[in-house]
Amino acid sequence: MDLANKNILVVGLGISGVAAARFAKNRGASVTVTDIAEEKTLGSNLAEVQKMGVKLELGRHTIETFEQADFIVVSPGVPHTILPIERAKENGVPVLGELELASRFIREPVIAISGTNGKTTTTRLLGRMLENSGFKVFVGGNIGNPLIEYADTGETADVVVAEVSSFQLDTINTFRPRVSVLLNIRDDHLDRYPDFESYARSKGRIFENQQEGDTAVLNGSDPVVCSIGKTLRARKLPFYHQGNSHAHNREYAIIARINGQNARSIKICTQGNPDAVLDLSKVNLMGRHNMENVAAASLAALAVGGTLEGIQSGLNDFKGLSHRLEYIKTIHDIRFYDDSKGTNIDAVARALEVFGNPVVLIMGGRDKGGDFKQLRGLVQECVKKLIVMGEAGAEIKSVLEDTCKAGVETASTMEAAVGFAFLSAVPGDVVLLSPGCSSFDMYNSYAERGEAFCSAVENLTRTSREQK
Repeated sequence: MDLANKNILVVGLGISGVAAARFAKNRGASVTVTDIAEEKTLGSNLAEVQKMGVKLELGRHTIETFEQADFIVVSPGVPHTILPIERAKENGVPVLGELELASRFIREPVIAISGTNGKTTTTRLLGRMLENSGFKVFVGGNIGNPLIEYADTGETADVVVAEVSSFQLDTINTFRPRVSVLLNIRDDHLDRYPDFESYARSKGRIFENQQEGDTAVLNGSDPVVCSIGKTLRARKLPFYHQGNSHAHNREYAIIARINGQNARSIKICTQGNPDAVLDLSKVNLMGRHNMENVAAASLAALAVGGTLEGIQSGLNDFKGLSHRLEYIKTIHDIRFYDDSKGTNIDAVARALEVFGNPVVLIMGGRDKGGDFKQLRGLVQECVKKLIVMGEAGAEIKSVLEDTCKAGVETASTMEAAVGFAFLSAVPGDVVLLSPGCSSFDMYNSYAERGEAFCSAVENLTRTSREQK
């Protein structure tokens, strides 16, 4: 694909937009970057593209600019259905995402991981397993270092491991991973998609261009994923929980079986070979959902030649990721956990299932269209007190108030929310931040929200317990 002298429009001045603009500029294209945001809000990303000498169109999207492009690169955060993009398509202008653009310049095998929850953990874990198996690995995608950056460096890895989002999959055309992993599909991003079925179709596109020589790693315990998997051309490697009706099915070349609700091992079953067992006793990951992530990463590693020894040592080395059921500290026998990455209803449910102790739960943020009623049973069973905050706080309170033993408190700041939670807890309780919402009403990212929680917890150590 020759970009020289092409008129390329990059839509969105996020991380991937900056990377795409640099990539195109380095290959001789005439680049324009447009963003609906005003110049004063764009910060360091604006300064970076200004150094490149590209054209800028800020604070608006001009339809003529879109129509005059040779092709458009749209960032994941920008809906591909906005009017200027639709008009450009009507005029025959190709529209690509950064993922699609990068894939046209990457010759190394790509493992792509998607799903509603668990993508980043699985991606990072898989990268570690392959490194410990002796591979040179690039790990990137929708986790802060776009694939287009790898394509721009000229470096060569043995394998590329990429987290991909539904927003990125919306704008693929020829993207074909050697191995595709679909972890789960639950309600999410319904503020952007018209319905759940549309969201699920976007997730399923990860398999769209795979052929018989490729591999699909599938959650055999997820009915939506199983439905998508029925029509795939690629070789299927499923993972299951023990007791699942398909768990002993030897139809597949390799399957992973998770042994029990509180699994301490995963059995890898391979046709014609003795079963292998992965020991989870040293794994620093909590919850049934993380065992699914481990199983998926293990199957994907095996699919490209990873060794059982490398997979096991990668598991043993992996310490988990920040803001994902991350233990922060214990104060007066009250444990504090940061699950700020829990930005949808299913993530909150999975977090609550981990704890046997009473939970004081902090929720809220910007609603993504989830149905908070789905949490009523678990909240009634596990949560003694609910603290709500942010734009969705009132909605969450109205739906869940009657299910909490000690009621619901509304907080205007994270500091206040943590203070209320601490006052409501007794020794042996857990205080959990698992918002079930995006962070963008009060914070720039889930990470910033998590850091605010951690800071507020640290401040508690300077507050006397007698103030309770």
